[in-house]
Amino acid sequence: MRIAFSKLCVVRPSRAVTTRLLAGLALAGAFLAAPAPRAEAQTTAALPAMSLSAVTTGPARPIAAWAEFCERYPAECAVDRTEPASITLTPALWQAINAVNRRINRAVEAVTDQDHWRAADRWDLAEDGRGDCEDFQLLKRRLLVEAGLPRRAMRMTVVIDEKGEGHAVLTILTNRGDLVLDNKTNAVLPWRQTGYTFVKRESQEAVGWMALGRDASPLTAANR
Repeated sequence: MRIAFSKLCVVRPSRAVTTRLLAGLALAGAFLAAPAPRAEAQTTAALPAMSLSAVTTGPARPIAAWAEFCERYPAECAVDRTEPASITLTPALWQAINAVNRRINRAVEAVTDQDHWRAADRWDLAEDGRGDCEDFQLLKRRLLVEAGLPRRAMRMTVVIDEKGEGHAVLTILTNRGDLVLDNKTNAVLPWRQTGYTFVKRESQEAVGWMALGRDASPLTAANR
């Protein structure tokens, strides 16, 4: 079974948008570099509850537009196996992840790839302030990597959304379970609380994709 998708997710900044994106990166970096708060603020109470991680079930076919993106930006797709495969969440990291998610969701205008690029499906880094779902998430990952988080622990993921359409999110694998960054909501949620059906995500071992238990293989994965 193949599922075709309407698209909405891309970006390339005007000066104003660029300023907002850089401010988001500076904010994330500030959270990570800041001295530890008082002991009472370092409680895990503010962190998401412990949850189970998604289980991969074998290799999956990559989306064609992702493969084209990797040709243009090989460093964005490279897998460094010396990096941690998951992130140990701290209050500062949790705050930084939420801040980047909210800031990029505000800064980027959602447009279809057809309107943006005159193409059915194109993955890009939302650097002009416009993009569809995967572009939001790729930009979030770039900012978080530049702020010091390991790319290997942040995997682009294809899901079927609440409308039965293909959609792309960013999964961050942590010691508290898999957390999802999404342009449809400012809430960073455990994967099982999103309401989505998870199809596949980028591998942590090599440049490629792994299935998450669904037979459908979407042709594209981006909508509003």
